[in-house]
Amino acid sequence: MQRPWVQPAEVKEYSESAKVAARSDVRLAYDIARAERYVIYHTHNRFDTEEYEKELPQDVRMAVILLAEAYAKQAITQKEGAKSSETFDDYSYTMDNDSDIAENLGLALMLDDYIIQPDNGKVTMKIRKL
Repeated sequence: MQRPWVQPAEVKEYSESAKVAARSDVRLAYDIARAERYVIYHTHNRFDTEEYEKELPQDVRMAVILLAEAYAKQAITQKEGAKSSETFDDYSYTMDNDSDIAENLGLALMLDDYIIQPDNGKVTMKIRKL
């Protein structure tokens, strides 16, 4: 399957955020590329075999769209300078902005079926005396 797997219009169509829908196609293309790289890294699967030649699995497409939207929202929030902590009298809180976005979205459940276990790099040799 050739990349990009998802088009900016699909992310805009899915998103309920007006700010994401107003984001330029070029910026959404970068968000999509980041999401695709995450999926490839997480699954160790490039989805370039004959099995995926015609169509990418729906779970993978949905994961890319969800993650691309989250990356777009994160970029918008960082640009606007959203608050990360606040204090009032003796009460304060801090929002965790560095947490793993994909983990919070629960993408592992969508992608687990497509994970290819990487080789561990170990070689086992049996040696016998001659």
